Amino acid sequence: MRLLLATLVVLLSTLVQPLGAAPAPPVYFDWFEYAGHDTAFATPLPAGHYRNPILAGFHADPSIVSANGRFYLVNSSFTYFPGIPVFESVDLVHWKQIGNVIDRPTQLDFDGLSVSRGIFAPAITYHDGVFHVVTTAVDSGGNFIATARDPAGPWSDPHWLPGVDGIDPSLFFNDDGTVYLLNNDAPPGPPRYEGHRAIWMQQLDLANFRPVGPRRVLIDGGVEPAKNPIWIEGPHLYKRDGWYYLSDAEGGTGPQHSQVVLRSRDVWGPYIPYAGNPILTQRDLPDDRPLPVTNAGHADLVEGPDGSWWAVFLASRNYQTRHYNTGRETYLLPVQWRDGWPVILPAEQAIPYAVKAPSWMQGEASQAPATGNFVDRDDFDAPILGTGWLRVRVPKQAWADLGLRPGALAVHPLAENLDTLRNPAFLGRRQQHLRFEASTAMTRPATGVAAGLAAFQNEDYWYFLGVRSLGGDRVAIFLEARDGSGATRTLATRDVAASTSLGLKIGGDEGRYAFAFDTGDGRGWQTLAGDVDGTVLSTDRAGGFVGALLGPFARDERALRSK
Repeated sequence: MRLLLATLVVLLSTLVQPLGAAPAPPVYFDWFEYAGHDTAFATPLPAGHYRNPILAGFHADPSIVSANGRFYLVNSSFTYFPGIPVFESVDLVHWKQIGNVIDRPTQLDFDGLSVSRGIFAPAITYHDGVFHVVTTAVDSGGNFIATARDPAGPWSDPHWLPGVDGIDPSLFFNDDGTVYLLNNDAPPGPPRYEGHRAIWMQQLDLANFRPVGPRRVLIDGGVEPAKNPIWIEGPHLYKRDGWYYLSDAEGGTGPQHSQVVLRSRDVWGPYIPYAGNPILTQRDLPDDRPLPVTNAGHADLVEGPDGSWWAVFLASRNYQTRHYNTGRETYLLPVQWRDGWPVILPAEQAIPYAVKAPSWMQGEASQAPATGNFVDRDDFDAPILGTGWLRVRVPKQAWADLGLRPGALAVHPLAENLDTLRNPAFLGRRQQHLRFEASTAMTRPATGVAAGLAAFQNEDYWYFLGVRSLGGDRVAIFLEARDGSGATRTLATRDVAASTSLGLKIGGDEGRYAFAFDTGDGRGWQTLAGDVDGTVLSTDRAGGFVGALLGPFARDERALRSK
């Protein structure tokens, strides 16, 4: 009986809006501005240096390849769309996003998945004029390869890899023309402990996207099995001076994260670990150090045109020891070869924010808006949305429109709240700073619609600074929150008179956030709620693998659906 009643409730909730009712009118956003001003970025760069992270904000699990005189980098995108961003650089320092591997709604579907499922750890390679990205669509299809001759796209639909379980796949092209698929998977026998994993390898028939021959374990557990190492993952294989180097992440994605390396004269091993492992970590540094960078690991190596080697890897900038709202970011450091082993950072050394640049760096231009302190404004006057905007899961309809009113973003409200496991009408850009402001100017929404700015970590952790029309020139400005308790709470509300256009602003300072509005009456910004708990948007508190997003959101409250 209870199951029947629950089913009826769900059905009724989808029928609140009368059948045949017209869609809710769009809400127009005239502009969106993001400004960041972190202490770590305030010091001017010395000449010939670059700033870390090279991609600030949620850019996890970087993989890199050199091709045709340029470098290309991809990151995990989980259930965000478009997925798997592709970046291009000529000097490893200045990066521009040129496309996405997953940019068509027909390629994948993430409905029903929490934000931190979906695309895990893509790896990019280049061979015989073709770019390959191999990755895992967790809970949404498994392992696949996408290909393109131009890294800007178009990329192929997924070529699924039958019978390949596990995550974090990568490809290795050997000198004799054979191709190998490496990945993380369960160990060959029963796991001895929580987090016990193995690195496997199998030859791949790339022309037909099928594994062939035996599948073998290269690493069982980690570089020191007696210590029960956890989460060996993210394998990459390189060849240099007759040695095969196998580099992997180890220790989980938190403060114990690290990068390790092994080598062998034969591609199948045995692989002998480096005595100086890990070659990168921050776990041996004091928690109370200033401006800490933590969680470092998941590295990929690349050779520059001058013979130098470099590593891209993920790490996080924390506050209050363990919190980080900006997610796992992409960093760059030189690799030193010592006695035939690659070392990214010696033990007990902090990851630097300013690093001597590659010898071929192109000029001294700012790295903004990829990193550093900057103001980034979108006046919505381009024909298509900028590459920095993301949607939560794959949209089933085109609800963001730049052509309806030129010079404004029209957001068509959907009957989905931010706690949905479908696609809400929310357009987000990454929070890239511990201290920031995000603001917008928007039209007064129609009756039955709530619209405004959201600060979103996942479907269970978010803030919504919204506006509802009350009739005439009166509006209700409110702040909703969801903090993992399973309930949405209204933290503040204000009934005010407003013109047809009003402003909204979210500001963050580490773990404290503030929410303000401007009704256009000449009084300027007024605080609706200050000193609000920003750790709600911390990955450590919310779980998962992503950082916070900020941006416009609109919902049709006449037929509002939840999960």
